[in-house]
Parts: sequence; C-alpha cells; structure tokens
Amino acid sequence: MRLRLPRWAAVTAVLAVLAGAGTWTAVATDEAPPVRRADRALDIDGVRIDTSYFTDGSTGRRPAVLLGHGFGGSKDDVRAQAEGLARDGYAVLTWSARGFGASTGSIGLNDPAHEVEDVRKLIDWLADRPEVLLDEPGDPRVGVTGASYGGAISLLAAGHDPRVDAIAPQITYWNLADALFPNGVFKKLWAGIFFSAGAPAEGGAPAEGGAPAEGGAPGAAGAPATSAGEAAAGSCGRFTAELCSLYQRVAVSGKPDAAARALLEARSPAAVGSRIKVPALLVQGQSDSLFTLAQSDAMARTLTANGAPVAVDWIAGGHDGGDRETERVERRVTTWFDRWLKRDASVDTGPAFRVSRTGGVDSTDGKATLRAATADRYPGLASGTERIALGGPPQTFTNPPGAAPPAVSAVPGLGGGLSGLSSLGVGLSLDFPGQHARFDAKPQTRTLRITGTPTVPVRVTSTAADGSAVLFAKVYDVGPDGRQQVLPAQLVTPVRVDGAKAGKSITLTLPAIDHEVEAGHRLRLVVAATDLGYASPAVPARYTVTVQGPLAVPTAPGLATQAAGLPWWVWGLPLLGLAGAAALLLTARRKATAPAPDPELAAVPLQITGLSKKYKGGDRYSVRDLSFRVEQGQVLGLLGPNGAGKTTTLRMLMGLITPDEGEIRVFGQAIGPGAPVLSRVGAFVEGAGFLPHLSGRENLDLYWKATGRPAEDAHVDEALRIANLGGALERAVRTYSQGMRQRLALAQAMLGLPDLLILDEPTNGLDPPQIREMREVMIRYAAGGRTVIVSSHLLAEVEQSCTHLVVMDRGQLVQAGPVAEITGSGDTLLVTLAGEIDDALVAKIGALPGIGTATRTDGGFLVRLDGTDPTGLIGELVRLDVPLTGVGPHRRLEDAFLTLIGGAA
Repeated sequence: MRLRLPRWAAVTAVLAVLAGAGTWTAVATDEAPPVRRADRALDIDGVRIDTSYFTDGSTGRRPAVLLGHGFGGSKDDVRAQAEGLARDGYAVLTWSARGFGASTGSIGLNDPAHEVEDVRKLIDWLADRPEVLLDEPGDPRVGVTGASYGGAISLLAAGHDPRVDAIAPQITYWNLADALFPNGVFKKLWAGIFFSAGAPAEGGAPAEGGAPAEGGAPGAAGAPATSAGEAAAGSCGRFTAELCSLYQRVAVSGKPDAAARALLEARSPAAVGSRIKVPALLVQGQSDSLFTLAQSDAMARTLTANGAPVAVDWIAGGHDGGDRETERVERRVTTWFDRWLKRDASVDTGPAFRVSRTGGVDSTDGKATLRAATADRYPGLASGTERIALGGPPQTFTNPPGAAPPAVSAVPGLGGGLSGLSSLGVGLSLDFPGQHARFDAKPQTRTLRITGTPTVPVRVTSTAADGSAVLFAKVYDVGPDGRQQVLPAQLVTPVRVDGAKAGKSITLTLPAIDHEVEAGHRLRLVVAATDLGYASPAVPARYTVTVQGPLAVPTAPGLATQAAGLPWWVWGLPLLGLAGAAALLLTARRKATAPAPDPELAAVPLQITGLSKKYKGGDRYSVRDLSFRVEQGQVLGLLGPNGAGKTTTLRMLMGLITPDEGEIRVFGQAIGPGAPVLSRVGAFVEGAGFLPHLSGRENLDLYWKATGRPAEDAHVDEALRIANLGGALERAVRTYSQGMRQRLALAQAMLGLPDLLILDEPTNGLDPPQIREMREVMIRYAAGGRTVIVSSHLLAEVEQSCTHLVVMDRGQLVQAGPVAEITGSGDTLLVTLAGEIDDALVAKIGALPGIGTATRTDGGFLVRLDGTDPTGLIGELVRLDVPLTGVGPHRRLEDAFLTLIGGAA
C-alpha cells in the first residue's frame, strides 16, 4: 500500500560525492535543520535498485533504518518519513523494490533469493557508510520498517539476516498463502488488484499513478477493473514467470492448489518465523480485508514464543481505507527505534497492546473521538470468552449458478474507508434472499465489547457432487428495530468444507474485530453461499447449516479505554461551576433546581415528553402535548404544514424559548436556556450570516473562536470533508453561489462534530443539483453515527434522505415512525427496472404463489402481495433474472402526508 505522507518544501544543491555513485540533495524546511539526500542506483546481481540515502549532516555515527514501500509504490512514497527519521538522528536508506519505480527486475513477492537478498546487500552497503554505527565490522546497527509489502520485507529481513536489530512492520502479512487463500478459498478481487498493480503501464513501466496500489485505491478508471479471470487472460506484467503461472491457474480454476500455497508460504515471514528474535512493533489495521488482525496475531504469538520484545498496535484504518493514524504511528516507530537501536532505556515505547476505538463519545464535551484502549500484555484473539445462544432451526439455501449475484461485504478499491463506519453504526453489506442462513441471538441486556475472533460450531451438509461447500460466515450487529444491521469492519470469513455430503461438523472462526454491541442490540450469524470478494463454485448446489452450540465471543477484559489528555478548561469548568453554584446559593438567586440527568436516556439523542407552548396573547397552542423520541444514527424529518408548530418545537429544542409544559431531554439532560448539553447540539438556521470579504475557512475559524472553545476541538477538517466544500473554501464568501453558502452554513453547524444536528429548511433557495448535494451531506453526517433532525417542505427530498418521520399538524403529533411505515408498505409494491421485460414474464410473476397480481406501470410494474412478503418477492424476482433496481411501497410520502393532515397542506 502506498503511504499517504505530508509534502515538505524543499530546496536542492547538488554536490559531487563518490564520483559517479550518486548525488547529494539538501532538503530543508523552515522549522528543522537540513537533511541531505543521496540518490543512487545500486547494481545487485545485474538488477538496478534505485535508492535514496538520508542523513542530517551531523558528525558521528548513528543507527540506520531501512524503510520499505507498499506494493505498487516506490521509494518516493516514504520520502517524508525518511526525512523525519533522519532529523531524529538516523541514517535512512529507502529503495524501490524490484519491478517498481525506477528499479528493474521482476516482481517476486519478496522472494528470499531476490528481494530479500537485495535487502541483505543494502545492509552490506550501510555497513560501509562512515555515518552508520557498527556493532562489529560488517554489522551495522539497523532497523527495518515499512507498510504492507514493505512491512513483510522487514519481517523477512529479520528472519534471513541476523544483523537486523529491530523491526516495525505495518499492516502486513505473516502467511501470504493464508491471506490470499483463507481456509482454502481464493480471494479473487484482492488477487486481481495485486496483479493489475504489477502490470506494465503504457511504455512498459509499472503504473505509478494509474494502477491500483495495495491500499485499495482504484486505477484511473476509478475501480479495480481487473477481475481474477480478466487478469489471467492477459499479461502478468513484471511478475516472475512462476508467479504468473500460479495466478493464471488459480484464477481460472477458482481454487488454490497445493503448489500455489507452497510457493506463497515459502515467501512469507512465517517460513522463517522461528528465527525472528528481535524487538518488533506490530501495527495492524482493523479496516483490512486483505491482511486481517489474525495475521498480526500469528506474528505476535510466534515472536513472543521466540523471546522477542513485542508490542501490538491495532490502528483504525487499513487496506480498506479509514484512518491510518499516520503521524501517531510514525512517532511510535521512531520511539521504538530510539529504545532498541539507540539503546535509550529511558524511552517509553508505549503499551504492549493498543487498539484504536472510533465512535466513542468524550464525556467532557460529547464529541466523537478516536480513543485508545490499552493493556500491559497482548491478550490474543480469545481472551475473556462469553457464550451467547443463537436461535433458529437448520436452514437450507442455494449457491446459485455461476455464484451470481454474489453477496457483498468488503469491496477492495471501492471501500473508501466505509468499513471504518461500522463502529459508528453504519451497515453497507448485502445478502440475497435464498442464498444464506440466518441465526439470531436475544437482544443484549448490557453493552458488550467484542475484541478478538468469535467462534461457533455448526454442521454443514452439501448437495454438490463432491460433497464440498464454500461458505462465508459473518456476525452482524442488529439494531433494536431488527432491520438495521452492521457488519463490523465489513469483514467475512470464507471457509471451504470438504466431505459434507452426509453432513460435517466444523467450528467457524469469525473475523477478528474490536466492536461494541450496545444494549438492546443483538448479534446475528449469517452463513452465505457467495461473496463478491471471493471465488465460489460455479456449479449450483444446496447447503444446509445447523448451529450446534453458542456463539463464543472474546471480550479482552484486561483492556482499559483511555481518554485523551485534558486541557485546563475540562477540569477548570467544573471548579468554576461549583464556585458559581455557591454564589447563587449565598445570594439566594437560585430559583429552581434543574432536573437531574436520566441515566437511562444517556445514549438517546432526543426525547420530548408532553411538550406544550402558547405564546402570550395567542388564542391557541403553537405546540400541544407533543411527545416523540429520536435514536442514534437516525435522520429524522420533521414535517407539517405552515403553522404546524415545527419552528416553535425546534426553538424549544435549541433552548431559545421555554416550554409552558413538558420536558425535552438531550442525552438524558434536561434542556433549558444555556443548558451545558447544548454543546452537543449543532444548528443550521436559514440565512446564516457570513463576512463576505473573508474566505469560507476564515469565517469558520472566526465563528469557532467566538465560542471560546479550544481550536483542536473544532474538528474543522472533518466537518469540511462531510460538507464537501472543496477548493472553494479558500475563496471569499462573496463569490459563493447560494448552494455553497448553504453548505458553508452546514459546515459551521457541524463544527465540533455535534452528536445532534438540527437543520431548519436547509434546501431553501437551492436548485435541484444543489438540493441533491445537500441531501448527500446530511446522509454522510448521519453515517458517522450521529443524529440529524431536518425540517423541510420538500417531501420528495425528505423521503430520500430521512430514515424516520414526525408529522405535526396544528401543534400536535399526527404520526411518528420509520419512513416505510408512514408511507405504508401495504400490500402493493412498486418494482422499478433497469430495462424492459416482456408481457410473458410479467404474467409469470403474477402467477407466482403468494402474488395476487402484477401489472405494468411507468418504469416497472406493480405487484399486489397475497400471502408472500417483500423479501420473498425479491427472492423470486432475482431467481427469474428480473433486472430490478428497487422494490418499495407504492404510496408516495406526499400521498401519505396529505392523508395524515387531511389535505391541510
């Protein structure tokens, strides 16, 4: 994977050194002393290896670091990290591996005879440098680090060369055969990305910018265009002939053979694992369907058994995207080398185990944070197991012909970090009816944190001719409504089961995750016949799965979640609050006691109970006896005709006016003017004022400074990313279109990433494309696990963007609930199509069991159900190859709305 690193301003001065061996370049910044870089091509066994050598120019010897790059990248990707290590007192050597960048040779996937031998020769070169500290002649003090492909070479170097003194591999593999052929199933999409990244670009060199790098970035066309079969049909680019042959065999058959496994295992760190005995910092990604947490677990167990000092760090991101925590990880790598290369025993290298947890809520200000949970030892993947019963009879499902359509979990190259959203309650997976079995547990009575690999015993029966089955197991976190389900980190476990003609009992080991299941949620085991990322048998078969015991989930009880360091105002405000309370008591000015917080509502964004308000001089209530509740992750639409009381309700919610009766609680705290919990609420009000001569960013900075809160709490970049303002952010606001002003106002409301966002008519004055953009902004914000309340007159937009509705009329609640319930699922569904179907197929659908009628309409046809349900209908339509694009209620929100309010709108 290519590392995403900051750019540094540079000036160059060329100095001749070692006649013909290379050039020195002085790299400088305003803040730090210059770093000198020498670029040279080294000839290793007839192959040109392109290298760069970095030092800070100081005298004396210092330890050295070899810094590798990710697959599909080059030495240029790690330049900034190399410069940083050089400033920290290391001699740093980077290089482009064989077949990448300006280096020649063929890609051997870290072949010990070639890529690993290259590293040994680089260490020889370092031993001759006068700047490098030697432990003995020919033996430099050296550490090796890198991510993904570069992480694997650090492990292999330590196993093959005893001169390596410390390593820090990141998001990499221990056994490449297990990574690409997990449990005997071919990981076809990731393999396709590997081979397209090694294919030649126009002109014969590997594509630096167009081919997908290992991080899952798509190529120039925006998608991982090379499927397993397609790549096999063409050239393997710069790969060696034996790897090309391996890929073509496996891609065509869809099943790894023994020779393929043996070849990849021989080039894996696991092959020399017993020889790796140096201090190792193991950084692995949670959002990673390529190299999972199980790979780093195998590393940690082996190296610890060897007696090596080991620290394990699970970062939030990975090959599927998400936050790679680059700056923090690079600091920790430097500290690790300070301890083990500089031999500075006073250095704190951090905890033995650390896991980053996203979506937590800081109790001091209520904003989402990235927090660390730590332990003084690595707990492994099966610590503190709890057993959870699963319900459901034996279930039979089908592997369809050609294994299509496939279920969807992770999508390499298209994830864009979406897997990281699962910890925030966003689910993006898809399982087709009739192609999976489902077993549910009872709702959790308390919060459950899963840290490790859940397991469950099952029995599998297959009707395939050879008695085999390829299955994909996953555990969902299912919300209280039973419909919203989240697949943690978008991960799935593939398994090939042989000899299951008469039934075979196995234990499914689910993906290693760190995921919190809230009280009221339940776990759901799904066993599917297909998955988009993997190869499944093309021949149809029926599988029967029976759960034979409880789901065992590890909880790692020794982990302690830590908060970030607290600024003065966190501990200072409570003291000021106490002083203020004392003053109020002494002066007898305190008129009433605020209602106590309700701990049972601490996780509920909003609960309104019996709310009423009549303005002075008015002859009727603007709001009367209003009650409803909003849950986390919902986008709630507040609807009603003019005069329904929507604006009055929002003003009371924001603490701007006081209700006559009733109560509003936000996260369990009672709302009133100036309530502290309002710091967790952001509001968008039409016509937000901005200074026209200032840029968008300057306006936001000015607004945040006015709040008096620390700049680091603004989360400006996250708010801007969600609002999608792009380069216009640096322009004067007077040049903005109305749509840009609206999005800037929305970004202002999102500063601090409030848990509850209130939007009052955010689309007023926008044209259709701008309205669509605003809708996408709202959906992106809610996708972060937060809650949005939007008041709007545009019913079509509300129907597309909201998950739940509250309909008001004449100050009172008319109806509240999910959009589908209010529009009314009824017994008539509208099926929309991607293309035309003939009358015979429509008639065939109408004659299906459980279907009353099927009649054509614009863009599709209407189906009246008579015994079956929507899920059953979808399954039948997929079986009949109907090109459906959607199935939904026939009644529009507009129809439902007019019915509810009696046409008053």
